[in-house]
Amino acid sequence: MFKIIQLWNPPNWGALPPFSSVGRSRRIQYNSTHYQRFFRTIKLRKLPMSQEPFYLLVRADDIGFSHAGNLACIDVFTKGICRSVELMAPCPWFPEAVKLLHQHRDYDVGVHLTLTSEWENYKWRPLTAAKSLANADGYCYQMYRKNKNYPDAVNMEDTDWSPEELETEFRAQIEMVLKHVPWASHLTTHMGGLRDDPRWKGVIDKLTAEYNLEVDLQPFGIERFRPFGDNNQALLPEEKVEAMRKGLAELAPGRWIHVDHPAYDVPETRAIHHVGYEGVAVDRQGVVDAWTDPEVLSMIEQRGIQLISYGDVKRGIFG
Repeated sequence: MFKIIQLWNPPNWGALPPFSSVGRSRRIQYNSTHYQRFFRTIKLRKLPMSQEPFYLLVRADDIGFSHAGNLACIDVFTKGICRSVELMAPCPWFPEAVKLLHQHRDYDVGVHLTLTSEWENYKWRPLTAAKSLANADGYCYQMYRKNKNYPDAVNMEDTDWSPEELETEFRAQIEMVLKHVPWASHLTTHMGGLRDDPRWKGVIDKLTAEYNLEVDLQPFGIERFRPFGDNNQALLPEEKVEAMRKGLAELAPGRWIHVDHPAYDVPETRAIHHVGYEGVAVDRQGVVDAWTDPEVLSMIEQRGIQLISYGDVKRGIFG
């Protein structure tokens, strides 16, 4: 048996022209007279499936932050490759997210602890009366740390925040999620938090153990899979799709995790942005397209890649 594949090496991966169509043969055609792509088609013998298994944990962050994000986070599970989703309790679309998740109770959910409100056009607040965790207007701080795009902003790291109030707030967020989504299996933090601060780490470790939300991936040798590269926000949706296909084609057997933020490119999402990240809608639409692409789904099946969740790891899939 032989398999026809396409090999290509674009000179500038971050500046590809738009696609006109992507067929099942993976031949890519372009509607541009300014660019040309040269492909070479070769015949390769079909190799036997590796005896070493593939595992891929695909995680969607930020369900609850917007309506378009909620719908996308569900669709990448029901129609795509995502198996874990991170829920933000303080955000305005949390109630809708809960309703949607109850329609898909086999979807693995994580508590996404949230203490920054980074967007310019809308904000959220802590669930508790935690004055040390909020700015002068009562909103969560925009960033945890100094950001070059906001040189004059007050960031949480620069304030005299209270570890006691942090514990109270994070406890409230955990209990809010568990009240409405009792099958939540694990805990993560939005935008990383201040994890190098021992006071912060102490609170996180305490609550993770207390609520049995610890799923440590490191002992199992799970590595980051980054098909979109370091400049992922610059890729158009069609470029993300092709990058995902290429990444999966080259993925070695092993245990991998891929994390991103799906949302639909609609007026709501186009109004969500901050300096340095203006293309939120296009960026996140690309995630949806890549994770639900029929060819990506086919490649997952053909290569024998097992899609897993944090819950699967917690239940002992690796022993």
